[in-house]
Amino acid sequence: MTTTGPRVSTDALDGRVALVTGASRGVGRGIAHGLLEAGAIVYGSSRSIDRADLDGRILRARCDHTDNEAVSRLFQRIDADHGRIDILVNNAWGGYERMVEDGRFTWPAPFWEQPDWRWDAMMNAGVRAAFVASQHAAWRMVARRSGLIVNVSHWAAQKRIGNAIYGIAKASTDKLTVDAAEELRDHGVTVVSLYPGLVRTEAVLAAGVFDLGNSESPEFQGRAVAALAADPKVTRWTGKVLVTAALARHYGFNDIDGKAPRPLTLADV
Repeated sequence: MTTTGPRVSTDALDGRVALVTGASRGVGRGIAHGLLEAGAIVYGSSRSIDRADLDGRILRARCDHTDNEAVSRLFQRIDADHGRIDILVNNAWGGYERMVEDGRFTWPAPFWEQPDWRWDAMMNAGVRAAFVASQHAAWRMVARRSGLIVNVSHWAAQKRIGNAIYGIAKASTDKLTVDAAEELRDHGVTVVSLYPGLVRTEAVLAAGVFDLGNSESPEFQGRAVAALAADPKVTRWTGKVLVTAALARHYGFNDIDGKAPRPLTLADV
């Protein structure tokens, strides 16, 4: 794993236990590696985690996050192994499957032409999965009066970007952040939404159509989460939307290639 450029120290999260959902690829994989780089004990979960290209030190957990019993078993495993969870990153998502149906690219279609399955997938594997995992984490974090929950979200929560269902789901994610943060505020638990920029995921690179001049690595997202988790004053951020590149400027870390991506604003997307 490349580690060029300023970052959180490699022992900043020693002893902390993290769970990253949807960790088999893309942003989730990058966050798992970023937390590992900062010294955390990291569990990475997904339905396809067994096939994921992950650092061998990451504890793989095969889990369908639409299955309540599977999620419960995952948290019980973490309890048995370590007796605590300090960081939860809700990155699992669904609805990107079958963007082309019957020869038609349906992703940008108006909402009345969208397939019902896409709504169900995004709400169940995305929003609902984050809600259920946050419930499990909250019980444990409240008992310890500390913890960080990061909900990976997107600018589509605030502006239509290609797909109404995606925007509605991400807006729901941000609302989960706001309400959970308020209810956990007096218990020492911080909840934030994280907005990555254009991330060089496997899908973005394979598409070959994006201007990558101001892009970010998946690991850059991990450095942002690690910086938040290491911040003794992290509660100041609770309930807020945080932009990865803006956090990099605040905490003084760079991307893995040594570059400092420019923070995006709503006008840029």
